[in-house]
Amino acid sequence: MEPLFSPGRPRSVFAVTQEEGTVRLWAARAPPTLPRQPNLDAALCYDGEPNDSYSEIDSNVLFREGVTMQGQPTYTPRLILMDLKGSLSSLKQEGALYCISQTEPALTWKGSLSVHKEDPAVKNQFLQQLDRLGDELDSNRNPNSRVFQGEERGAALPGAERALDLSQSSYRLEDSVSVWSDYLRVHLHPKTVSVIQQYTHSSTSDRFEAFGFGEKLIRDHSFLDDFEDRLHFYIEECDYLQGFHVLCDLQDSFAGLSARVVELLNDEYGGKGIFTCGFSPASYTDTSPVKEVYRLLNSVMGIVHLSSRSSMFCPMSLNRNALGRKRPSPVGFPHIIYDASLNYHSSALLATALETLTVPYRLQSSGISLSQLADALNPAGRKVITASASVPFPIRDTDTMPDALCREQAGLPWTRLTPCGDFQESQTFAQSVVIRGVSSERQVSNLAPGVRGPSVLHSCPTGEDVLNTFLRSYFPTAARAVHLAQTPCSVATPYPQFFSSSFNKRGQLVGNGLSSTHAVESIPVMSALQSSPVLHSVLHSLYQEVSRLNLRKFSTFLSAGTELDDFREVLEELKNLSQCYKMNFDMDESEDDSDGE
Repeated sequence: MEPLFSPGRPRSVFAVTQEEGTVRLWAARAPPTLPRQPNLDAALCYDGEPNDSYSEIDSNVLFREGVTMQGQPTYTPRLILMDLKGSLSSLKQEGALYCISQTEPALTWKGSLSVHKEDPAVKNQFLQQLDRLGDELDSNRNPNSRVFQGEERGAALPGAERALDLSQSSYRLEDSVSVWSDYLRVHLHPKTVSVIQQYTHSSTSDRFEAFGFGEKLIRDHSFLDDFEDRLHFYIEECDYLQGFHVLCDLQDSFAGLSARVVELLNDEYGGKGIFTCGFSPASYTDTSPVKEVYRLLNSVMGIVHLSSRSSMFCPMSLNRNALGRKRPSPVGFPHIIYDASLNYHSSALLATALETLTVPYRLQSSGISLSQLADALNPAGRKVITASASVPFPIRDTDTMPDALCREQAGLPWTRLTPCGDFQESQTFAQSVVIRGVSSERQVSNLAPGVRGPSVLHSCPTGEDVLNTFLRSYFPTAARAVHLAQTPCSVATPYPQFFSSSFNKRGQLVGNGLSSTHAVESIPVMSALQSSPVLHSVLHSLYQEVSRLNLRKFSTFLSAGTELDDFREVLEELKNLSQCYKMNFDMDESEDDSDGE
């Protein structure tokens, strides 16, 4: 099944994972607008529906089966997401599947009444089309058949019954989306969406912008009871609880909220894997010096608390300078033209990467769990890791995987998605690398036996050997795990069509310099999670920059609940954390001298 991660973005997300299913706990406004990977039905097979395609990726890791009160089957993500009041747009908090009725309260007031009603949010063309598709489904459904009803917001009709067009060429949503729910295609369970009523989306007066505000929410008994009720609902369905995914904004109060949630998960479910990702925007609307400092302080608090309480923690952003005060510098992708100011674009790229990074423990045949992957990536307590991805993986329509990798001898084929500024990565302690979307026959060279290939990669007998040999040439001493999946990443509507014209509909480069006229429907992707020495420079640079600040000037941040002495202790922990990634304890002797400047 295609990603739970698709265009759509709440800000914090918490998820639970089991051996056959992942319960994702998601808290709040999605990370830099995490696009919920659009075409979720593309790789699913429902009872009574023929499906010739095979997917090695187990959709039950992210989604759950359910039944409505009318006895109709549903398939929704195991997900808890939290967002601020006013961020849902046209999306109902309880969802549309279970027809939860809301009764009007009994009137006891005898005086005159005045009623104020807000106009419903205007839906864009894509959401209107999904609604019409859902209406057709209701009028054509055979009540005795088990057809798919739960996943798309305008649930899809199989085969010839799909009368409405959801093709890529139908929509250009760049000018018609403002929040993540404007491009959300999946249905959500009533236990998924939790609205934080104390704060309002895009408010200028009660901003949810300091780490301490998020921590305070968990201390509210009604908020905590509601969260635990949602959490236990999903966990009690798990045959074997594997762990949790936590996705959150790193540079505002959601970092504090997520830190407390991870602490709660550790207390109640100790020993389970927790993979946390902290996201930062690719660009900022408010670039004032005070807001820059707030983002830095929240980042420091988030990195230290989230990494110490998680099995592994990965900062992610398309802004390479997100962990500093330098001017935003969006990363580039060789074959994609995207607008870094649009969450719709940035979240799609991050979601595609995240969907691929988590493939190892979601494969049907996988022998590795989330906890085992985390243990392999964080030797010696190095829980902070980096993420990189090649979106799409540049393979030509006539290439084999050795051909594609051989062309990358000048450098690694991926773009780094962890903000490391200008620091360069040359070594790694451990890594998990995935390539998806390359068929088994193209994973090895197609040269005839006995014919000498242009590189050693062409003589490898399996795709895993090809990838291992390629990585060994760059990181000869690193521990590594490699995984290959033939299933590509679906980029159907509402995924943005920001690909160059050099790709065919399967996301492969067209040979001979030709251009394709087809919309891209799926793409091959390469991703890497790494425990890297570059994090020593990144974290120490962040420590030095924040150490030079006079924190007493930012009383609002401290008044949110963070004590000055506590922050200084966290800053010292950040310094110690950076030392875990130092390759040579004799180098950079000037570091300690500059710490107190």
